[in-house]
Amino acid sequence: MSKAKKKNKSGTAKSGGKNRSPKCAKSKKQAVAFRAAKGGAETEKLTGRIDASSKGFGFLIRDDGGDDLFIPARDMNSALGGDRVVAERTGRSKGAGEARVLEVIERANERVVGTYCRDGNYGFVVADNSRLGTDIFVKNELNGGAENGEKVVVKILSYPPLRRPDGEIIEILGYPDEAGVDVLSIIRAHDLHEKFPLGVIEESERIPDRVTEEMFAGRKDYRDELIITIDGDDSRDFDDAVTLSRTKDGLYRLGVHIADVAEYVGRGTKLDKEAYARGTSVYFPDRVIPMLPEKLSNGICSLNEGEDRLTLSVIMWFDNMGGIVRHKIREGIIRSRARMTYSQVAAILSGDEELRARYAFLVPMLEEMKLLAELLRNRRTERGNIEFDIPECKIVLDSKGRTTDVVKSKQLVSHKIIEEFMLACNETVAERFVREKAPFVFRAHAAPPAEKVQALVSFVSALGLSFKGNLNAPQSIDFARFLASLDSNVSGVVNRVVLRSMSKAAYEPNNAGHFGLAAPYYCHFTSPIRRYPDLMIHRIIKDFLRNGEKAFKKYVDVVGEVAKRSSEREKLAESAERKVDDLKKAEYMRGKIGERYSGIISGVTEWGIFVELENTVEGLIRTENLPGGGYVFNAELFRLDSPSHTFKLGDSVDIEVEKVTADRVSFKLQEPEKQSFTPR
Repeated sequence: MSKAKKKNKSGTAKSGGKNRSPKCAKSKKQAVAFRAAKGGAETEKLTGRIDASSKGFGFLIRDDGGDDLFIPARDMNSALGGDRVVAERTGRSKGAGEARVLEVIERANERVVGTYCRDGNYGFVVADNSRLGTDIFVKNELNGGAENGEKVVVKILSYPPLRRPDGEIIEILGYPDEAGVDVLSIIRAHDLHEKFPLGVIEESERIPDRVTEEMFAGRKDYRDELIITIDGDDSRDFDDAVTLSRTKDGLYRLGVHIADVAEYVGRGTKLDKEAYARGTSVYFPDRVIPMLPEKLSNGICSLNEGEDRLTLSVIMWFDNMGGIVRHKIREGIIRSRARMTYSQVAAILSGDEELRARYAFLVPMLEEMKLLAELLRNRRTERGNIEFDIPECKIVLDSKGRTTDVVKSKQLVSHKIIEEFMLACNETVAERFVREKAPFVFRAHAAPPAEKVQALVSFVSALGLSFKGNLNAPQSIDFARFLASLDSNVSGVVNRVVLRSMSKAAYEPNNAGHFGLAAPYYCHFTSPIRRYPDLMIHRIIKDFLRNGEKAFKKYVDVVGEVAKRSSEREKLAESAERKVDDLKKAEYMRGKIGERYSGIISGVTEWGIFVELENTVEGLIRTENLPGGGYVFNAELFRLDSPSHTFKLGDSVDIEVEKVTADRVSFKLQEPEKQSFTPR
């Protein structure tokens, strides 16, 4: 059981001791020559973030992109891992690649999650994040009643140079083996908030529970159309609904109706500020941390079957080749005729007689939806959409939140239908507002940098494959054709390497197109319940529909900050989701120690190889546990070479589950002397 204890005491606690400084260590990346002249000349100042070691020293990850600089423990000047600092190079003869911290300009760790350890008259918190670089000293009177070994949240009170930071325990999460404490620790470490502030809840409670006729003014009434939602079996909020019909001249008329969240979340309100702060909903196997309170996400903004709902609707007309002919964007009102699931729709389209009889009124439309989705998909493929074949997983939990299974996710035809319709809608909206010259929040995906493309070419060449295209200015179609040409025996490994060569998608105030989708215009429009950039552009579109181009002025200075904030929160959410998935996978494998499996080498580093099993669980085999010795890491070709063996990305190996920690799985090779390895 979790317990929270907070104190109102203030003041600075004295440190319980110094961090031990390691013997002088050299940076792995040699810095450029020391530029500051001796004898009083101005020293070069650099800014960046600290990457700290648990041994007390750290590295300056420079804002200017230059080589990392080693910072000895004595020169950290109270900086911790993640802090932004101003530093200067030092001129020691053996340390041209060294620096000292002059000033911390932004703290990254005001609150830290870790394990409380009591030691006589004081205690300390060992941070879960080893890159913090230190533990935190806690006076007994500031330990909040924590017991030895409990997971806690500690607030840092002071940052003394050359000493542990002083802290106060403000929340006790519970013992690590208690149900839910592992996930809660990650939630706190990422500063995610399960509860909404009281003012936000009160504001949401003033929103009506149902749509009234007074809200219809200025809206297009779509309630007589056959509109449905298609979502997962366990979905609780439905923010998109679709309909499809054929016109007299043979065009496909597709309607994508998105919950009109902006109608209820006004700019500058407490709801809006909280949604902006959160940036996105965060999804874990056992819970969701929503961007908006349940009153909206599962209530008035959820397109529930049989209930009137306000929407921002995009109506698109497509020809028989999947090309868009025209579109309209309207504020609308709908009433969903059916709450369908992906599994139901897939079964109907595969011929399930019982479901086809029950939903006879939907069958013709669903079959037309399948046809249109295929046309849209073929069109995207022709223009160069990059289709990755990398499996995703579903984590199955019991009623207590414990992992009972990890299985590969299946993509059904119904998933593809909704995916194609949402992509088409996002592209249509983005192109429209580029042409309107509107301030906007776009979803941008840049082409991969030339050096990553060159590394990819080197890797596939070693496999006897040929990548055709301009390496300095690659096109989406080059990657799409290359992936489509692969045989099944190399497809998996090459897909991974190609994915690693790609740039990261982000939100931007300027349209730069989406390389992966081969789309010249792209934005996120279809999920305003769970993504702030979608909500922001809904607000801009509604304002434009009501007031024309003059509405744009108020957003010119806003969209850049929204894009930046949304990208940051997306990255944080993905990190938290990934860590929880790792926890749950490790929890599942804890009962599999000693069991044997076959897997594929999914990652290669200087310290070992990662092996992925059929169910997507990944484990590490350390280099020192590989047969023989003398391994050399080849980063360009993703392989470890020794005089007698080579392990490379994509190799099949037989493993045994050796060890499982909180979030990591370790494997060992099954009878390595009997396995057939790649000869050198």
